[in-house]
Amino acid sequence: MSASLGASEEGPREGVLRTPDERFENLPDFPFEPHYATIDGLRVHYLDEGPEDGPVVLLLHGEPTWSYLYRRMIPVLSEAGMRSIVPDLVGFGRSDKPRSMEVHTYAFHVDVITRLVEQLDLQGATFFGQDWGGLIGLRVVAENPERFAGVVISNTGLPVGDAPLSPGFMQWKAMNQAMIDRGDMAVGAMVARATGDPSVEAAYDAPFPDPSYKAGPLILPQRVPVTEDDPAREANLAAWRVFEQWEKPFLTAFGDSDPVTGGGQEAFKSRVPGARGLEHPILTGGRHFIQESHGPELARLIVEQIRSYGD
Repeated sequence: MSASLGASEEGPREGVLRTPDERFENLPDFPFEPHYATIDGLRVHYLDEGPEDGPVVLLLHGEPTWSYLYRRMIPVLSEAGMRSIVPDLVGFGRSDKPRSMEVHTYAFHVDVITRLVEQLDLQGATFFGQDWGGLIGLRVVAENPERFAGVVISNTGLPVGDAPLSPGFMQWKAMNQAMIDRGDMAVGAMVARATGDPSVEAAYDAPFPDPSYKAGPLILPQRVPVTEDDPAREANLAAWRVFEQWEKPFLTAFGDSDPVTGGGQEAFKSRVPGARGLEHPILTGGRHFIQESHGPELARLIVEQIRSYGD
């Protein structure tokens, strides 16, 4: 049975699509019950697994995935006594999907996840994020540091638009613009190709019955700050100022085979006080969607970090 937090059973508001529940039935290795919150009239889906009184882990997916990406991490965290909160970004997964690309700004997604954290009243949480999950979640952490005990990130960044991003990302951005011009994105096939696992294609296509549902994944790559006049620059600079004073544990665990974010961990290792003195593993064979190949290993790193708090 699903649970709700201020969520009504009414249909989506005007200009918003909602993926039919039957699209998510019988997905492999995904026995988790849906939970919902309502934020500005949008139904936001999240998973809530593990003991209610366990240490909280906030796990945030990125482009173009959803909470299904964490199916191999949640059981390890639950077994260790951790409570996993795993949202779907608006426009992704089981969350509502505005038709307009204009809705999907960086600030909008930070605001939605911040308000979900507030509604759930998460305290002492450890944040884990990858891809856009890191871009969004690191802002949430920096703007609400009192709610977080530590950070673990993989294959992500916190760009401020003053340095060139990787050639791999810029190539992806250009490919994505062609998808926008075409009005569609082959989400499942793209993730299957990037992971080398064709069995995941249907699950990553599940949230999107047709292209009209794909405004979020279509536009979000264009929202990554790449110039100094980007509207997210000042907020990201402010987040960096927080992390440059951050003494709590801050672990990076990047893959060695991601052309998009490879090497991105170095800025965090050198600039965040809480990252110093930690062993920052490089995960062999870890591609961009690293939760697919190294999920249990990442979960164990999170557990180890949480158990170190107070040492």
